[in-house]
Amino acid sequence: MKPQLSVLLIEDDPNVRLGCEQAMQLAGIAVEAVASAEEAQRRIDADFPGIIVTDMRLPGIDGMALLRWVTELTPDLPVIIITGHGDVTLAVEAMRSGAYDFMQKPFSTGDLVEVVRRALEKRELVLEVESLRRRLDHRDDLEARLIGRSPQMAKVRQLILDVADAAVDVLIFGETGTGKEMVARCLHDLSRPGQENYVALNCGGMADSLLDSELFGHEPGAFTGAQKRRIGKIEHASGGTLFLDEVESMPMAMQIKLLRVLQERVVERLGSNQLIPVSCRMVAATKEDLKLLSDQQKFRADLYYRLNVVRIELPPLRERREDIPALYDEFLLQAAKRYNRPPPELTSAHLRKLMAQDWPGNIRELRNAADCHALGIGRDKVELGGSGAAQSLTEAVENYERVLIANELTRQEGNIARTSEALKVARTTLHDKLKKYGLI
Repeated sequence: MKPQLSVLLIEDDPNVRLGCEQAMQLAGIAVEAVASAEEAQRRIDADFPGIIVTDMRLPGIDGMALLRWVTELTPDLPVIIITGHGDVTLAVEAMRSGAYDFMQKPFSTGDLVEVVRRALEKRELVLEVESLRRRLDHRDDLEARLIGRSPQMAKVRQLILDVADAAVDVLIFGETGTGKEMVARCLHDLSRPGQENYVALNCGGMADSLLDSELFGHEPGAFTGAQKRRIGKIEHASGGTLFLDEVESMPMAMQIKLLRVLQERVVERLGSNQLIPVSCRMVAATKEDLKLLSDQQKFRADLYYRLNVVRIELPPLRERREDIPALYDEFLLQAAKRYNRPPPELTSAHLRKLMAQDWPGNIRELRNAADCHALGIGRDKVELGGSGAAQSLTEAVENYERVLIANELTRQEGNIARTSEALKVARTTLHDKLKKYGLI
């Protein structure tokens, strides 16, 4: 989702400032007007989503000094200079210093709007290119953190890349141990540069009064034992990401307060009447079907729809068995390094037993098995199929077929025609199997 580009107008003459501001507003351009360069500097950073229009002659820092400051901060941010009649020398100097264009007083509002539109188009293109570059830079890192060649995990990684830059709330759904917090952390780490704190809170197993204080904070004397001010998790996460795990366990009264935060983006500490603006991405995780819980009136439907702006579903390990070898190998290497042991041999027989398990604890359980393997304990449990029931011949064949098709589909970059040729199977048959195994 693209941010709306805007214009930051710096003009100390109130009449000129109002005229320029109104002209751009009538043209449908978002604009914020300030009277000094010092005030403008507090609003500008390297990712400023817009352009700057500034008068040359200002009290304090003048337009030329502001231009040099902006150019040093980020040379791709367009700055349009407004000069007085006869200031041709200054205009030329400004262009040499990196100004996008200049307007000489007096000028028509139509000319101003035309120049501003061109500058906004250039800025939009630059921001799109920078966003694409960041996504490409982060792709390898994301694949290293969310391991798996299965189509399901490819979709999860792509969705993370698509929304990481957007200030949009996300709901992560998945069984215990599927990596919900890792996804939340990736969303934060791959978001726009300059993001503030990543704050995590597990809503389960916490008393109502304690959860209230943890989320919203409190003032001294708000309740017995509240001796000093406490900043709540939501306020602390402002400018960053708030991760709420096991959100399905949040009490109804707390759900109402959280809904207000999502709607109005303000918090109120316990014992205070002051509304504090907050701006953070809310990432909620659940292992339950919140829609079903809301239908049963066990979870607020309005909160569910507020949280469920973007939904990321994490597949259980049993539905992406083709990822088990890569995951286990990585966990085994990590465990060997952590415990200062030589990496143990991973035999084909052992790997087949691993892939035959259901892994109800998902990635967490697989990691624990790798730890035990690295320490030389508990291997017989896995090799004897301890964590799952014995498979029938049909189940074993289906698992093998699913892994084979998924790996080939990945190699062919999702092209079904090439995959059918490589596997020497009719396209209609392959399509039926892809649907059967949930690969499309």
